[in-house]
Amino acid sequence: MTRPTYQLTGVHHVSALSAHIGHSHDFYTRVLGLRPVIRTVNQDDTRMYHLFFGDGAGTPGSDMTVFDMPRAARERRGTSSISRTAFRVAGAETLAWWAERLASLGVAHGAVTQRNGRAVLDFDDVEGTRLSLVDDGGAGAAFPWDDSPVPAEHQLRGLGYTTITVPVLAPTDRFLTEGLGLGRSHAYPTEGDEAFTTHVYTIGEGGAHAEVHVQVRDDLPRASYGAGGVHHVALRVPDGTRPAEWAEHLDAEGFRNSGVVDRHYFKSVYVREPNHILFELATDGPGFAVDGLLDGERLSLPPFLEPRRAEIEARLAPL
Repeated sequence: MTRPTYQLTGVHHVSALSAHIGHSHDFYTRVLGLRPVIRTVNQDDTRMYHLFFGDGAGTPGSDMTVFDMPRAARERRGTSSISRTAFRVAGAETLAWWAERLASLGVAHGAVTQRNGRAVLDFDDVEGTRLSLVDDGGAGAAFPWDDSPVPAEHQLRGLGYTTITVPVLAPTDRFLTEGLGLGRSHAYPTEGDEAFTTHVYTIGEGGAHAEVHVQVRDDLPRASYGAGGVHHVALRVPDGTRPAEWAEHLDAEGFRNSGVVDRHYFKSVYVREPNHILFELATDGPGFAVDGLLDGERLSLPPFLEPRRAEIEARLAPL
């Protein structure tokens, strides 16, 4: 079977893991100024929150999501992992503003530096998830949140590229190019250890919002899931396309996958690439406003869980 005739268009969301979900809620809203878009539960374990944070409109490509894993040990960092998540901001002045803000709030961060031709600022969230701000030059539309503690001109504009770390490139290269239809772009020396190389793959037309960076490190242990780690990255399946066609294509290429899973806010296909990193292909629609106005404070449940609302709410600790 040939590859689907349409392309993926960028990063849809990234899902991290937190042992202290209230701390994560505070960090992404108060520190980073993101909008609490949806408060829901892990559909596979309703005892745990699943929180979505995004821009003012909750647009696809803006959402950092956090799974609740109470009392989880910290992630063991290493290979076969999603090792850094970028958010996009516009301009050198904004990066300087963020460096001052993070310092004033006691968030350790690196210096503003150049990586792969773009200015970046690295830091960790409250759980140790590795993040960056990357200057995207103000490309594309932005949807500020009126109630954010961050001024509109300095707000995070959405997710940027995702960096993954693998022990060997070839199987991941085939997955990204033949499985997902990404394009090989270029490579650059891995910052901090130039003996290793990072390879850039473009999603659709590419850009700071539409790349996967693959670091090849054969000197690291294999990572293990834990607080501060990232569970998966989702890429955007545009409206009007069939996620089932992607599932069929992945099957034909030998990549076992979940088939289409209805997550209520979008439909998804999950697939683990050969170096064990979990990718999701998620549709743009119907979107987070499928039940009405965005409300990140009320518990939102998909229709199949709604009859259990009282039971689910009773088992969730307050944030």
